[in-house]
This record gives sequence, C-alpha cells and structure tokens, in this order.
Amino acid sequence: MKLGFSVNGQTRTVETDGDKPLLWVLREDLGLPGTKFGCGAGLCGACTVHVDGVATRSCQTAASDVAGREVTTIEGVANGPVGQRVQGAWIAADVPQCGYCQAGQIMSAVALLTETPRPDDDAIDAAMSGNLCRCATYVRIRAAIKAAAA
Repeated sequence: MKLGFSVNGQTRTVETDGDKPLLWVLREDLGLPGTKFGCGAGLCGACTVHVDGVATRSCQTAASDVAGREVTTIEGVANGPVGQRVQGAWIAADVPQCGYCQAGQIMSAVALLTETPRPDDDAIDAAMSGNLCRCATYVRIRAAIKAAAA
C-alpha cells in the first residue's frame, strides 16, 4: 500500500504494509534511525515521536494510522523553538549517560512543554512516567525540563 504523510516538515511517500509499525517505516524505509526500538510494547518510551504534535509510541502505531498526518522525529524536533530549548537544556545538564532512551525522553519533554510551558514537578513526573531510563538519569532529565521551561 502507498502511504503519504509529512515527516519533519517534508512530504514523504512509502510503499509498505499498512500494519507495519511506524517505528520500522521511519527506521527502515525512510532512513531515520534516531527513533529507537526498546520494548516493542509501547511501555518504555524509546520509540516516542510526535504525530500531529502528540507524543506517540511509534512501535504501537500502524503506518496506515499516520497517512496524511504530520510526524516529527528526533531528527526534526529542533526545527521548533521548544525542541531547540529542550535539546540545549539536555546538553547543558549533561543528561545522557548511555543515551539510548534519550530521543524518546526528549520527544516526551517537548510535547509536555508545548502543552504546558511551565510544568510543576507533578506534571513533569506524569508526562515522563512512560519513558524509562536504565541509567536512572531522572534527576538530570527533570532539571533539563525545568531549564528549558525557564
């Protein structure tokens, strides 16, 4: 099936099975490896992208579900001011340790700050609760989100 959608501001068309997870369309068909495979069940958040601005688990989203929609990946998130602030804060706070989960963490943080520009600790915890970090950089993640919000 031929599917058309926007990825990071560019119209893209792929020939793929409509049930194929968006994660694999992005990585394999479109050559965007920044979105990571973690658990495959939508539980860890490593595969988080934005679909029409909403943080979405790409491992659980069928390619056909994004037809005609706007998808933003870690490769394109800095095209917006919130994404730029979050990425800058991530670097300044030295958030990544192994770095594997960080694309998904950043995507969730950008979605949070876009919707709630000045989140309190409870809002940060709620928005980020679906993103796991095996290196436990949660304190630095929260600090970076607060810095990006300031």
